[in-house]
Amino acid sequence: MKKEAVVYPSPPDTARIQFLTSISSSENTVEKRSGFAKYILGEELPRPIKKPYGIAVRKGKICICDTGLGGLEIIDLEKSTFEYFIPKGMGQLQLPINCFVGEEGTLYVADANRKQVVLFDEKGNYLDSFGEPENFKPTDVFVDSSRIYVANLKHNEVSVYDRDSLRLLYSFPDSMPGKEEHLYSPTNLYVRNDTVYVSDMGDFRVKLFTSDGKYLGAVGSLGANPGHLVRPKGIAVDRESNLYVVDAGIENTQIFNRDGKLLLFFGGPYNTKGDMWLPAKVTIDYDNLKYFQKYVDPAYTLKYLVFITNQYGPDKINVYGRISPRINGQK
Repeated sequence: MKKEAVVYPSPPDTARIQFLTSISSSENTVEKRSGFAKYILGEELPRPIKKPYGIAVRKGKICICDTGLGGLEIIDLEKSTFEYFIPKGMGQLQLPINCFVGEEGTLYVADANRKQVVLFDEKGNYLDSFGEPENFKPTDVFVDSSRIYVANLKHNEVSVYDRDSLRLLYSFPDSMPGKEEHLYSPTNLYVRNDTVYVSDMGDFRVKLFTSDGKYLGAVGSLGANPGHLVRPKGIAVDRESNLYVVDAGIENTQIFNRDGKLLLFFGGPYNTKGDMWLPAKVTIDYDNLKYFQKYVDPAYTLKYLVFITNQYGPDKINVYGRISPRINGQK
């Protein structure tokens, strides 16, 4: 019997998001050994994802910051491999919260306990680290062509570094509590089209700044109804400037358009597949659709992928698809 697709919003409204699958251990990603290989090598025990927070997807690889592991899970979609990445020596991690993978393959890990952002190359070799000696607790990192943006929870600001020299350039906002632009508890950030989006969990909103720190406005406000936020954490922005906001309090994800208007929400407290359990991070991916196409209902066309981490529950990484109804004859 064909499994019925889990879509949002529910019929009769036009579906825009489909829950595709979940990843919780190596069992969900690694090809099982054949009978002969199993006889020679034995059955490989599954390796679980323990307590994921951050996630980054780049060049066919999924990198997951796991606070329960003290390292990362690295999933290679092309090779169907699942590895624990627990660096030692200069690269040893303590509390890896969020990560980012640059175009050149460099992995940036924001470690809240180490109070540094730690850099590794594509092969996992330690490259460098940076951070301020005082008033610094990095909880997220985003890299563009020339700058590194870091959410600094300790000093309630965004710290901006030069990508090449790792030198601190400036921080923002320079404001006092009570001002609209003040950050009370910046936990996550995202940069698109020279706009810096900052998830301010302490003010129940996502605040927008220019890349040099000028305040532009905010999305959301305190409340439990759709369009409001309780514990906003992970954020991501698609190519149409739609903003995805993970809410760990309501345990769902809401999508706002470029004007801050709510488009839809999906997920909800965990009861079944597609629901969330203390969700933390969201990332959007346009490049790896072929690996998840088989889960898409034939009535829809897959536009891009949405990955959301759950810190608890049976489904640690939820994979959703941004979909549109298939036009007759469309492949």
